[in-house]
Amino acid sequence: MGNILFLVHRIPYPPDKGDKIRSWNILRHLTARHRVHLGCFIDDARDWQFTDTLRDMTASAHFVGINPKAARIRGLVSGLARGDALSLGYFRDSGMTAWVDNCLTTEEIDHVVVFSSPMAQYVMAKRVPVVVDFVDVDSDKWTQYAAHKRFLEKWIYAREARTLLAFERRAAAAAKASLFVSPAEADLFRKLAPEVASTVHPMNNGVDLDYFSPDHAFEDLTNHTGPVIAFTGAMDYWANVDAVRWFADEVWPKIRRNRPDAAFYIVGGNPTPEVQGLAKFEGVTVTGRVADVRPYIARADVVVAPMRIARGVQNKVLEGMAMGRSVVTTSQGLEGIDATPGQDLVLADGADAFSSAVQLLLDGQGDQALGENARKRMIEHYSWDASLSVLDRFLN
Repeated sequence: MGNILFLVHRIPYPPDKGDKIRSWNILRHLTARHRVHLGCFIDDARDWQFTDTLRDMTASAHFVGINPKAARIRGLVSGLARGDALSLGYFRDSGMTAWVDNCLTTEEIDHVVVFSSPMAQYVMAKRVPVVVDFVDVDSDKWTQYAAHKRFLEKWIYAREARTLLAFERRAAAAAKASLFVSPAEADLFRKLAPEVASTVHPMNNGVDLDYFSPDHAFEDLTNHTGPVIAFTGAMDYWANVDAVRWFADEVWPKIRRNRPDAAFYIVGGNPTPEVQGLAKFEGVTVTGRVADVRPYIARADVVVAPMRIARGVQNKVLEGMAMGRSVVTTSQGLEGIDATPGQDLVLADGADAFSSAVQLLLDGQGDQALGENARKRMIEHYSWDASLSVLDRFLN
């Protein structure tokens, strides 16, 4: 058993969005094997209620509140003044710096595990072995964003992509190992940072197969008698916003023409005004934050992940498959997932193909074994213990 310092950009509980699902399972894995000291930020006031849960699990814990609007301004001012990535200024805090320094001085830390590249700024100059879980190549995400923006936003996003990649390369060079959510992400980073290729490794996401199981019985929270289509995810994340907007604008009208009894549920916290506005479409419901997404997944005849912008692995796809649902996704949504289109899920690109795929499933003309195959695939390839054994190699 070692002493591990675990630095996370967002409180890893509750596991109600993609990054928190991964960081929560890493924390659980680490606390079962080591004494863990947790340092993280809280960007949602509702999450302060969970700090005692994490303190009970860890040897020590330090939480820093962050106001997203103020942090964006701070990141912009700091980044432009220093010439570095705005993401670093967003997560730069003197209190966190002091706590990390004190922890490294007093706790005989054996390894630091960093979750999300901006948190590496706290330990890059320290003499302690560091493992960085980059999760995704964030700099490439900003490149994708820039391609969809104009004028000043395009310049800012392109600058962030360039400066963040420079920092990612420095962080990886200083680390014992750099982990990414899929072989595809790891390969991309090796191409962008060939000097650290030998220390870059994939560490797949998993899924809690007991929690996300079709064997549970749930109350029908939709109160809808017709077929249900569901999308789950953090609804202030631009890739998710883009996905549901495209689905509502381009795909949903085609489905409704043939299946006017169908309903589309957008399930996830912090829906932006743009997402909330999608409720204007007949048959579309925007739930906002829910205590448990599983009742909506269980009720869904089809789970959709119409991603057009994506990095890493889509947990919404894994969770839908784990619960034995029929999943329809795009090439971007499938990226990094070990599943066979047509056997474990349905792959469809473009509005016509996507709407046709969903309608076939709603009409019962799809592969009836799809959900069973999906669940089997998750059991065979996506347990968290198997995935996180990669991390153990670098901590032992």
